[in-house]
Amino acid sequence: MSQQASSLIQKYNVPGPRYTSYPTVPYWEEAEFSLQQWKQGLKRSFDETNQSEGISLYIHLPFCESLCTFCGCHKKVTKKHEMELPYIQAVLKEWDLYCQLLVDRPMIKEIHLGGGTPTFFSPEHLTQLIQGILAQADIADAHEFSFEGHPNNTTREHLQALYDVGFRRVSYGVQDYNEKVQKAIHRIQPFAHVEQVTQWARDIGYTSISHDLVFGLPFQDLNDVLHTIEQTTRLMPDRLAFYSYAHVPWIKGNGQRGFKDADVPKDDLKRQCYEEGKKQLLAQGYHEIGMDHFALTQDPMYQAFQQGSLHRNFMGYTASKTQVMIGLGLSSISDSWYSFAQNEKKIEDYYARLEANEIPAYRGHVLTDEDLIIRKHILNLMCSFQTSWAGPEMQFPELDEVLAQLAEMQEDGLLEIFDQHIQVSDAGKPFVRNICMAFDLRLKRRVPENRIFSMTI
Repeated sequence: MSQQASSLIQKYNVPGPRYTSYPTVPYWEEAEFSLQQWKQGLKRSFDETNQSEGISLYIHLPFCESLCTFCGCHKKVTKKHEMELPYIQAVLKEWDLYCQLLVDRPMIKEIHLGGGTPTFFSPEHLTQLIQGILAQADIADAHEFSFEGHPNNTTREHLQALYDVGFRRVSYGVQDYNEKVQKAIHRIQPFAHVEQVTQWARDIGYTSISHDLVFGLPFQDLNDVLHTIEQTTRLMPDRLAFYSYAHVPWIKGNGQRGFKDADVPKDDLKRQCYEEGKKQLLAQGYHEIGMDHFALTQDPMYQAFQQGSLHRNFMGYTASKTQVMIGLGLSSISDSWYSFAQNEKKIEDYYARLEANEIPAYRGHVLTDEDLIIRKHILNLMCSFQTSWAGPEMQFPELDEVLAQLAEMQEDGLLEIFDQHIQVSDAGKPFVRNICMAFDLRLKRRVPENRIFSMTI
């Protein structure tokens, strides 16, 4: 790594959001939020877009049989599979409440099953869930149904059952193949398991298979990352997520205390793992998409990136945009474009709200006119590495202050500022979170006193 690159990392490696939303969750105005406002905003957005683009569903399946200590997701660790059916019934009750609110029959463009561990649930219960969802909805022609599969417990029956109800994309959490790293994060899974489930998915007919890799894990070094990528490219998944590990033990508590802070790679080494890993992926025919994602030419995500239709929300990057995303299940976050709402995080509270025939959102945020403008800029940067303020609908009073801050980044070679737009350079892509932070007016007005975000590099 060059001395200049190293100095940029030292300069810009600060805590910052990953921008799956704007405003970010710590800056939601929860006191101004009400369930009635959420319902009104959702109904407005649904009526505007259901027929033209459909809606997305994120369904959170929170149960895991064991705790992975690198994970920042909301999960419930249990081996009690008798919890499956009551949870499925609760999610379907929640969906029914939404269908009653929306009145018109929803047209579903995307479904994503996340977790937790979706494959904790039996194939029969997953089938019951999806059939229950689709019984009250139409399916868009260009739909995408996807799920997250654990290589250790995803069976061929899981894959076949979900394929039979319309799923064509699966992502497998790989993280790293080094046994020492796997032990530290409590995620032991040999390459043979990943190879088996990848081949099963191909045999059944899945058209997009993804592997999730993580750099910056405890005890991980450059050779571990390169070895993991070498093994991964033996299987050539259609797309890859190559994430920076978010070390936030002050938020996640004991879940990320299975190792010492000193065991986690820092700064230059962490960035070197990404840059050298990226070189290896590009050499194998992958294309860099947005932040931390790679895809082969035939994958819809690459095509969306090329066409300028890539979108980003609480599910991460998606190949198509919907204005409405409804989150079902424990802790799920919904997005109507005009507002956000998050479900209860405790399963007892989630069930109690549903038993009272209430949509189980307990907090949220109604976006202001300013929020909507800033959200567009951040989405542009995260999805296409550029943004413009040529039209009055993209201008805001603090724009000159933002451009003044970006001028220093231009001097560092991270972007170019033109008359009415900016373009992130190749050198600036690793720092896109920092560039977005220049637009984040809420973050600027109230800098957090304590650390609430992971490091940007």
